[in-house]
Parts: sequence; C-alpha cells; structure tokens
Amino acid sequence: MKQQKFDTLKFGLVSAIALTGGQYHAWAQDADEANDNTRTLNQVTVTAQRREQNLQDVPLSVTAIGSERLEITGAVDITSIQRSTPNATIEVARGSNSTLIAFIRGVGQQDPLWGFEPGVGLYVDDVYIARPQGAILDIFDVDRVEVLRGPQGTLYGRNTIGGAIKYVTKPLSNEPDLKVKANLGNYSQADVIVSGSTPLSDTFAVGGAIAKYTRDGYGKNLNTGAEHYDKDLLAYRLSADWNPTDDFSVRFAYDKSQDDSNAKHGHRLLPSADGTIPVTGDVYDTRAGIGDKNSVETEGYSLTAQWDVNDIVTLKSITAYREGSTVTPIDFDALPQPDFDVPAYYNDDQFSQEFQLLYNNGPLSGVAGVYYLDGNADGAFDVILSALGLSIYQAGAQEKENFSVYGDFTYELNDKWSVSLGGRYTEDKTTADVLREAWAGLGTGSFDPSNTTSIFLVTQTDYQDVERKDDQFTPRVSISYKPTDDLNLYATYAQGFKAGGFDPRAREDLDPTGLSRQGFGPEQVDSYELGVKGSFFGDTLQLNTAVFFADYTDQQITVQSGADTDNDGVNDTFVSSVFNAGASEYKGLEIEGTWFATDNLTLFATLGYIDAEINEILSGGMNIASSFVTQNTPELQGQISANYMHDLGANRGELSLTGTVSGRDEYYLFNVPNEGFPAGQSAIFPGGGPKLDPSGYYLFDLSAVWTSPSGKYRVGVHGRNLTDQEYRVAAYNFVTPSQLGLDSAYSAFYGPPRTFTVSLSADF
Repeated sequence: MKQQKFDTLKFGLVSAIALTGGQYHAWAQDADEANDNTRTLNQVTVTAQRREQNLQDVPLSVTAIGSERLEITGAVDITSIQRSTPNATIEVARGSNSTLIAFIRGVGQQDPLWGFEPGVGLYVDDVYIARPQGAILDIFDVDRVEVLRGPQGTLYGRNTIGGAIKYVTKPLSNEPDLKVKANLGNYSQADVIVSGSTPLSDTFAVGGAIAKYTRDGYGKNLNTGAEHYDKDLLAYRLSADWNPTDDFSVRFAYDKSQDDSNAKHGHRLLPSADGTIPVTGDVYDTRAGIGDKNSVETEGYSLTAQWDVNDIVTLKSITAYREGSTVTPIDFDALPQPDFDVPAYYNDDQFSQEFQLLYNNGPLSGVAGVYYLDGNADGAFDVILSALGLSIYQAGAQEKENFSVYGDFTYELNDKWSVSLGGRYTEDKTTADVLREAWAGLGTGSFDPSNTTSIFLVTQTDYQDVERKDDQFTPRVSISYKPTDDLNLYATYAQGFKAGGFDPRAREDLDPTGLSRQGFGPEQVDSYELGVKGSFFGDTLQLNTAVFFADYTDQQITVQSGADTDNDGVNDTFVSSVFNAGASEYKGLEIEGTWFATDNLTLFATLGYIDAEINEILSGGMNIASSFVTQNTPELQGQISANYMHDLGANRGELSLTGTVSGRDEYYLFNVPNEGFPAGQSAIFPGGGPKLDPSGYYLFDLSAVWTSPSGKYRVGVHGRNLTDQEYRVAAYNFVTPSQLGLDSAYSAFYGPPRTFTVSLSADF
C-alpha cells in the first residue's frame, strides 16, 4: 500500500512539474498581451501580510483565487476552494448546511460545539469570524479569496495555528454599476444575485448585494417527505465609503444571512437494531424522525477607518460586531424513533477592535498593532434515548476575552536579500459554564419548560464560572533571496498558538480527580518552511513550490464514546473527553503553478503531499499514540485544470472552456480510525458495518462560458462532479454498535452529486 502511494506521488510530481506544477491562479488577474502577442502573467496583488504586495514577493504559501476564476469555473461557495488548495480540507460540518470545518496542513477543529475553537481563522475584509456556524460563505460580491497555509500568528492572531482564509469583498466602483445574475440548474436550482454601487457625491458612495439561493434536495426524508440536502438561503451586504480627503477614508459594512434550508440528517449505514428498517438505497436519503425545521441566522457590522498620515505612516482602525443564532434538530440515529435525537440551539456574539500602524520607508516596511476580542457562545441540547427511557440535558456557555500586541516588519538588505521579523504576544482568558442533567422520559424540562411529563434524576455536571488563562509569545522570522526579479527563494520559521478551553460535554461525576474543571491546555505548532516562487520563459510559466515541517505539541484531541454509567454492561449514554496529545509531526510538499502553453490554452495544476503522524500520547505511563490518527488530512490531493479561450470573431464574443479533475487520497474523519466491523462481531448487527472514513476519489468538472464583445453579458454552463461520484465528507459514530441494544449514531454525509447549472449575467 505504501509503495503504491509512493508511486502515485512520483507520478503526481512528474505530472505537476510537466504541467508547471500547480495552480498559481493567474485568473486572480487578467493576462496582458505582450508586444509579440504572447500571453503573459500579470502581477497578482494580495494582502496576506496585511499590506498590498505582489504574491510572488510574499515569503508565505498563499493561494489567491480571484473573482474571475471563481465565476468562470462555477464555484458555489467557499468550500469550492478546497479542490484547488494544496493540503486543505474545507467542508460543511456533519449535520449542518452552513457550518464550516477547515483543516490546513493537518491543523483544524472537527467539533463546532461552543467551547471549541477553530484552528484555521476565517476573515471577511480583515474581520475575524470567531464561530464556524453560518461560515459557509456563498460566492457573491467577492473580489478574491486568499488561503494562507501554515501558522499566521504574528499577523492574524487568534486561531490561525493552521492557517487563515480571507474572503475579500469587492470594492465600490467610482462609476454607477449594476450587475444581475441568475443561476438555473437541476434539482430545481433557481438563484438570483443582484449587486451594484453608485457614488452619491465626490466623496461618498454606497453599494450592496443581495442573493437568494433555492434548490430542491438531492434526496428525501423518507419518514417526513421533506426535501433533504436542499437550499433556502437569503444573504445580503450593504456598504458605504466616505473619503472626505485624499488622506482619510471610512468604510461601513453590514451583512446578514438567513439559512432556512431543511435540517441535514445522516444516511444511516446500518439497519435498525430490530432489523425492521433497512439501509436506504440513496445516500442522500434519510429516515430521520426528529423533524426538518432548521434556522441559521448571522449578522455583522464593521467600521474601518484609514488615515494616511504621510507617505511613510498609515493608521488604521477596524471595529466590528457579529452575532449568530442557530436552531436545529439533530437525528443521530437517522431513524423515525427517537432513539438518539438531539434538538439543539446555539447563540454567539463577538466584539472586536484592532488598531494598526503601517510603515513604509525605503528598505523598511511592515505593520504593528493591538487587537482585542470579547466573544460569547452558548447553547443547549437534549439527548433523547427513548429505548432507555432516558434523556440528557446539556447546556453551557463560554466567554473568550483576547488581547494581543503584534508587529511584523521586512527590511531589504539590498536588491537581492531581505529579512522579516515578527512577533505577537497574546493573553487569552476563558470563562465557562457547563451543566449536564439526567432525566427520565422523552426530553427534559430544562430544555423545554413545557415538558411536564419527564422526571429530573440527577445533575451529572455543574461548573459555574470556571476560568483559565493562557498567554504566549509567537515569533516569525523569514529570509528571502531574489537572485533575479523573477525568482524568489525563502526560508520561514513561524509559531502558532491556540488557547485552551473547557469541554462543553464534560462529566463531573465520572471525573473524581476534578481535572475537567481545569480544562484542556493550549496547543502549539512550530513550522519550518522552504519555498521557491518563480516566473520563467517570459512570464508564461509560473511555479511556486514549498516544503514544510511542523512540530505540533499538546494537540487538542476530542474523543466521544459510549459509557456504562450504572455498571450494567450497557453503554447507556455518550461522554466526551478532551486531552492534549504530547507530540505530533507533520511534513509535506506543495506545488502550485500556471503555464500559458499557447495564446489560447492555459494549464493549471496543484499537488499537496503531507505525512502527518501523532507520535506521543501518554496514558498510565504508556505511549498509546498508535491508536490515534490525524483527521481530515489526506496524504495526497491535487488538481489539474485546462482553460481554452477562443475568439469567435466578427464581434461574436469570446468562448472559454475549462475542464478540471481534482482528487483526494483516503483519510480519517476523526482522531480514531473508523474502519467498520466485520460480520459476526455484533449480535445486534450480525451483518457487520462498513467503514465510516472516506475512500479516495476524483471529481470531474467542465464549464463553458460565453462573454459578449462588450464584456457586459455572459452565459455559462457548468457541470460539476460529472461522473456522479459518491464521496463522503463527514459522519457520526458516537457509540459502538456492537455494545448497544438500541439504535446508535452510525451515519454519513456526502458531497453534492452531479449537478448542471446555467448562469446568465448582465453588467449594466
């Protein structure tokens, strides 16, 4: 198996280099026409280091995907960038339509419950989004998406231990502008997006965008008849720019989204425990009985002010407030009976303030600042176990108060050598409440006060205002060498840090030592990276390559399993435990590039390889690391894409054809392998159970886009997952089927099937 993977890797490397190895995403900007009519690559400007720079000059691994590429390939939402970003997993969370799960280079967070922090930071126009609920951002009103791989602690701070994703919206136009777009597709897809802006005076402009997305489900809830995997979302943004002088500007932005798509339940992989209900034939179908009503609402405000004091110093202030609310039913058993049903709600809000000083004076440039965040998240849910006549009430809240100071500066020693130094000091305070109760009956009176039939039994956990404080200094140092204007070699060391917290499912009655009251500790990554960024053959070929090694210490690992609370041989409820693994090592390779093979044909490719291992987990004096694996981190993943542009002539416009194949190796969904169990092992499920962890897969996409001679009108036809590949992206496995005489959680969730979309747009 290892030899086969090695051969695949060698083939991928050779293929990637042959095709210029990687997807530099030149479509982030248009191509220029050189004097000899040969297409060349334009400079791509990014703000990965909090200041505008040429991407090739940034000593970081950054993928920049512009609006043109997103549109011409029919990208649906922010998860679409996973296909073209090396060593990244960016997916919708299990049992959710709009909760983001992101891993970069093996670092992230699987569990979106309050109390857990993401390991990849999400930013919208420099505003940090603290909670993953509602973070599956749809592609509209976007200028570009930047994916920064590796720790970004000095510049982006909170929870960027694995990397950061930046969603940059379009700036307002100096001229009145209106764009209308409609998407029509199979599964009754019907989307309408309207965006525009207009100056109201020489110094003041307003703009906005509104998008309505609707689609029938890929499957059905066979129990209720409701659409399953459907979409019903309304989102809009409003903004205003005020520029009273050439040196001072203020931008206000507001956004809101309302996702009323039906609740997403799992495809159960086992028949019911009594054998009367078989597995559904379609992986997008479910038999969940808890209901389909689901609501996720997010809302945010931001105010950004910038003052160019002089040609050297710029002062910037970013003030933001966000809040979100989720009401959703989770049917873990995915069957009509309430054997493992969980009605739930979540709330969150955050206030953040950042002050920056940007400095640019000859050979020295950089940014320094202070950052403050006050974030709150809370929620509650019932765990209804009807076969046992038992319900568990779980509730809690967590407040995060974060303060940090940072700086990151680059000094150009001469025209070839430069050095960057950065650091951030962070203080993170966590305050939490954790409450867990056991009730007899279906549901609890604590979650639903109208429930007067259930009987309170016992309080299993009751933490009030438990507190922990974590602080850390995280440095970064980088050296760049440019032997020519077209070649940049760099070496970077960066440290990432994520604060500790408290397990929101903690069991105080099963923890006689009281360790859970102390919470789990922070984790840290020390990352070493060597990179080469180059342009060749008259800027027709661009190739970016990086190798990295990451020393991951005190990794936060969550394990959920069944528990026998009354010593009767039956696991009658599930418990959660969070601990810090001692040591992990991640090393890998990333290649991205673009080649203008001819005046009409452009080739793109990416390749990501990572060897991720947990080396030390000590328990009772023994190293049990061999029982654990790294999650959401395939060893190999990549993409090859070709774009052919054809001028139809005689004022007939231009036709663009894009074909893409992307693939991922098999990987693990959790830190514990889920390989299934063989027939005969379980008396409850004698036929055995299939594995939950995803197998490797390939996806084939094809797009054709016609653009009018004026560029104002566009018609696109997009086919995604053309081979109708069934590929798993998430799963539930909270309890072991062989140990329970009731229906447990053993279900999976899948990526979209084959879809076709026709896009019509007009720019007035």
